[in-house]
Amino acid sequence: MGAVTSNLDIYRSGLLVTVELAGWVFALAATLGVLLAVCRICPVPPLRWAAGLHVAVFRSVPLLVLLTVFVFGLPEVGLLYPLFWTAVTAMSLYWSAFFCEAVRSGIRSVPLGQVEAARALGLRTGQCLRAVVLPQALRAMVQPLANLLIAVVLSSSLAAAVGVTTELTGQTELLDQQYAEPLLTFGAAAVCYVALTLGIGRLAGFADRKARVHTS
Repeated sequence: MGAVTSNLDIYRSGLLVTVELAGWVFALAATLGVLLAVCRICPVPPLRWAAGLHVAVFRSVPLLVLLTVFVFGLPEVGLLYPLFWTAVTAMSLYWSAFFCEAVRSGIRSVPLGQVEAARALGLRTGQCLRAVVLPQALRAMVQPLANLLIAVVLSSSLAAAVGVTTELTGQTELLDQQYAEPLLTFGAAAVCYVALTLGIGRLAGFADRKARVHTS
């Protein structure tokens, strides 16, 4: 157990980097996903086509392949960024495609009568989306968004494969190289991931109950 108990500060720092990485990816992917979803339902064909192409491409490429392309490919064309932010960019683009489809499904769950009523009141398409459709859609998407956040947290471990050794899995790999006790070191990392995802699930359940009370 010494490999774990004597390195709790390393696990803590790795977990904090994982939370930071996942937080940035979730925020950027959610923002881009909402914009893509709006483009996919807007009446402008070029915007619908571009958003659909983005979703089709990034949902068809494995995340590890995308990370490898960004981390090792961008320097080849003269684009140099910090490794952490390169991983954030690649993961945000990847997960934005899934956020887009989740948001689009939520928008479709809003009754058509609500949209027609908003238009009858004179609201333009953008105003209708902002004031009527998106608030209701997002309240209906608490659990899907929580599932996506959990997926983002777990997939952040792939960043260790492309050199982001400061996050939890990367730190655990370094400890395993030092102590050669994979069962203990990675078991402790698994406990950290479980605690993190269970916390997200509890918060999502609370938010879902609040949303149901608000809409009832």
